Formats: sequence, C-alpha cells, structure tokens
Amino acid sequence: MPEVLTAPVQSLPPFQSLKPSYRIDSIDLLRGLVMIIMALDHTRDFFHKDAWTGDPLNLATTTPILYFTRWITHLCAPIFVFLAGSGAYFQSRRKTKKQLSIFLIKRGLWLIFIEIVVLNFLFSFDIHYHLFVLQTIWSIGISMVILGLVIWLPFQAIFALGAIIVLGHNALNYYERGFQTAPPWWYSMLHMPGQYKLWDGHSLLIFYPFLPWAGLMMMGYCFGKLFLKFEGIERKKVLLWLGFGVIAFFILLRATNGYGDPGHWSSQKNGLYTFLSFMKVQKYPPSLLYMCATVGIGILFLAFTGNVKNGLTKFITVYGRVPFLYYILHFALIHLVSAICYLSRGHSLAEGLNPQQGGLLPQFIAPGEGYSLGTVYVVWICIVLSLYPVCKWFSDYKRAHKEKWWLSYL
Repeated sequence: MPEVLTAPVQSLPPFQSLKPSYRIDSIDLLRGLVMIIMALDHTRDFFHKDAWTGDPLNLATTTPILYFTRWITHLCAPIFVFLAGSGAYFQSRRKTKKQLSIFLIKRGLWLIFIEIVVLNFLFSFDIHYHLFVLQTIWSIGISMVILGLVIWLPFQAIFALGAIIVLGHNALNYYERGFQTAPPWWYSMLHMPGQYKLWDGHSLLIFYPFLPWAGLMMMGYCFGKLFLKFEGIERKKVLLWLGFGVIAFFILLRATNGYGDPGHWSSQKNGLYTFLSFMKVQKYPPSLLYMCATVGIGILFLAFTGNVKNGLTKFITVYGRVPFLYYILHFALIHLVSAICYLSRGHSLAEGLNPQQGGLLPQFIAPGEGYSLGTVYVVWICIVLSLYPVCKWFSDYKRAHKEKWWLSYL
C-alpha cells in the first residue's frame, strides 16, 4: 500500500496525496523482467549466426526454440510503453497537471535526443551516422511528448482517444494497401515503417511509427488510475478479469483471421506450427492483436505477482528501477563484446569499421557468422549479471538522492 500523509487523502489535491518516494514493487518487477528479456533479443542480434540472414519467425526455416527466443521478446516494448503511461498517472498524484505536462514533454524530447545521438552510435559504432534509425526509445519519447499534451484533456477523453487509436489504427492497413510508392516521411512516422534519404550518404529509417505506441501509452495512463483504485485481493481480481479478458479478446479476434493484424494465420504441418502461425502478429507497427497478446500477459503477471517478495524478485526489481541506465549500458556492452568476438575470428579493424549495406548493419558484424543459440543464451545471462552491480548502485543512489531533479531523466 502507498504511504499517505497524515492528513486525510480526501482533503488533499490529487497531486499531493502521495509522497514523492511512492513506488509500486510489482510494477518495477514487471518492468525489470521485460528489461532482462529484452537483452536476449539484442544479444541474439549481435551473436547468433543467423541473426542477419534469416527471420526467426519464418515458419519455413525456424525452429520452435528460435521462434520462442524471438517471440518472448515481443513482450518488452509494449509492456514497457504501457507501464510508462501508468507511471505518468502515478506521478500525477504528486505533481500538478502543469508540472507533469512539462516533465513529460521535456523527458520525451530528451529520449528522442538520446535515440538519435547516443543509441544510434551504440547500435552501429558508426561515428559518421550514415543511418539514423528511430526505434524503441524514439517511440517512447514522442509518445511522452504527446501524452504531456493530452493530459490536459478530461480523463474520459484520454481513455476514449487511446482506445480509438489502439482499436482502430489497423483500419489504416486497408488504406496502405493502395500505396504504389513509398509514403511520405510524415506518414511513415505515423504508421508505416520506411527509409528516406536525408543528404549525401545519410538516410533515415523509421522503424517504430508512433501512432499505435502513443495510443498504448494513453491506455497505460488510464490503467494507472484503475490500478490505484483497488488494493489487495480486490486489485488481483480486477487484474485477473482484465488480463484474461484481453487475452480472450485476442484469441477470438485472431481466430476470425479478419481485423486486427495485417497477417493471417493458417494451418501448418502440425499443431505446434499452427499455434506458432496463430501467434505470429505484427510488431512494426504494433498491431491491435500484438498489443493485446503482450499487454494481456503483462496484466496477468501483475495479478499473480502483486504480493510476491523473495530474493529473485528483489534481484529483478533492481533492473526495473533503473531501466534507462540499463538500456544504454546493455547496448554498449553487447556491441563491444560482439566486436571483440568479431576481431577474434580473424577480421581486421578496418573491416569492422567499414559500413555495410548503407549502414543498415552494425559495424563489426558479418552476416552468416556467429554462434549457436545456446551460446547466445550464455552470453545473454553473462551480460545481464555483469550489469547488476552498477544497476544496484544507481538504484540505491536514486533512492538516497530524491532531491536531485536530474535523476528523474535517467
């Protein structure tokens, strides 16, 4: 339960009802878990031998374990964006609307800057920035900017707008089928990935169109209010009903092979592969069914782990309390270790620094080279464990220095 001030909550404005130190362990636990799982996908990108030559979700070439390795990481981005919206609502209990709006806009712009300048370099190691890629952090940043503007609307209007976007954005798929050429850059930012030339030797790849992500963050903001409305067993019941309801909605809508995802499932060589076809939903941009399948699982996790506290949950929660630092460090470490392995296989530094495919491939990567999936899992575990000490230190530092305003941007 959140600690409250000595005065009755009813007598205080909403933004004064919770202490600045307010946190929810189950939210941090879920966030930490998805951050750990996320590192598995990025480790696979840089270490697996087939990472740049095949699609792990291609049913004609994949294996169940490879498919699972990729699919489980689908949970990460939507759950994180959803929880970011919830976190914004939690902050609304201790900030005025103006304070929260300014904070979300400034932090969103900061994240966009980090995506373009820092993460593009860590991903590519290209000091010339031949390719600017707008990925996860960009989508979170621009969604925060939008949420910072939207929170001035009545709560019911925020819910309605988020629901319309999440439920309705796949209607644009019918419009997009008529495109004969690439859409304009602004439409790619909105809903359809695309690559665009900027100037000589430089281009922009929009990988995460923001419209569905912004809608999902709004829904997460509304979920934050629902989450705080109940406590204990009542909260668990509500989360179970909501989580199972979202999953049931996914199953029923997916079974129709109609609206909600541009790709259709089909019967395969056996029941397992038919199930894999059923679960193969679109991430770029995230379809309605993709968001339902992943966020539904996240809500059920919150329901079942709300009061669980042990050594493992404390360990995982550390990563959930410093997600920004962890995200930056894990990308840097994964690529650095990958580059060392690349050089150890006999490649020269000059080869590694040579941009490939116009910058589409990270430097120090050779398509078709790499390691087995088992090795990927070992490297992933080592990466996660190696970052624990610094994450624990920074988590403790943030808790001991709440007065430092700049820590809220890290």
